[in-house]
Amino acid sequence: MNLMIWVWLGAIVVFGVAELITEGMVSIWFVAGALAALGVSMVDFPVSIQVLAFVIVSAIALAASRPLVRRFMTKPAVPTNLDRIIGTVAQVVEPVDNAKASGAVYVDGKTWTARSSDGETIPAGAQVEIQRIEGVKLMVHVLSGMEAMK
Repeated sequence: MNLMIWVWLGAIVVFGVAELITEGMVSIWFVAGALAALGVSMVDFPVSIQVLAFVIVSAIALAASRPLVRRFMTKPAVPTNLDRIIGTVAQVVEPVDNAKASGAVYVDGKTWTARSSDGETIPAGAQVEIQRIEGVKLMVHVLSGMEAMK
């Protein structure tokens, strides 16, 4: 039996096992290429044609399946209950001063550590809008008089 048949069978097994033990789609395309090369090897084409078949079929399999794989492997961000406070108005209960790394706001029945998103010092009692959450801190900006009345 042709030595290259065994080489391509070995490649199929190695790439198949590598695919099984990795989390992402890593080597399945090479399994397809090795299968094509095995077929070419069985009809006694030269090794250069076998390698060319392996490369071409692997590349085509990768190009054809990668967008599909990316869609299934990419998990959408799952919003948490905390996301609901973004965009809401909070009351400053401790002056927000980024230079002193201090500040707290009260929102949704809880007191949160807060920082000013624009670096402005915000006095206690001011109304602020929550722009985003960074770790355990709320990034806020002070509302103008008209915004606070909404």
